Amino acid sequence: MNSLETISFFLNGHRQSVIIAPSDSLNYVIRERLGLTGTKRGCETGGCGSCTVLVDDCPVYSCMTYAMQVRGRKVTTIEGLQGAGGKLDPVQKSFMENGGLQCGYCTPGFILATKGLLLKNSNPSNAEIRDALVGNLCRCTGYTKIFESVKDAARKLAEK
Repeated sequence: MNSLETISFFLNGHRQSVIIAPSDSLNYVIRERLGLTGTKRGCETGGCGSCTVLVDDCPVYSCMTYAMQVRGRKVTTIEGLQGAGGKLDPVQKSFMENGGLQCGYCTPGFILATKGLLLKNSNPSNAEIRDALVGNLCRCTGYTKIFESVKDAARKLAEK
């Protein structure tokens, strides 16, 4: 028998309290309980990266993270990257301008993995970019345009 519990955490800068079962994944809570569908549900085994979100600015697979684990922590989804008035984050803008997306299903995960990388390393090498994105899969673009998008985002952030 699962007992329900209330947890509180910060989602995209806003405090959230939600009643969950101990077995609820962060992906389930974000999508089904809180209605933010930008975080995708893919393989549900941590193999595709489409569910990537940031927890305290570090990329995690939301399908493999229990919601209980984010109690009191800061969670950022793709919806949380937009600035005032819908202004795109430089990473989002770079993906759009460089063709780093096609069908878009994997895009939120790639963007959040990139954001996590650039928050800790503003000038990553090619090998560091590959390492940061190794857990994210895309079936449409090939990876060249995604890679170019990451490098462009790093340049944009360096210019700020």
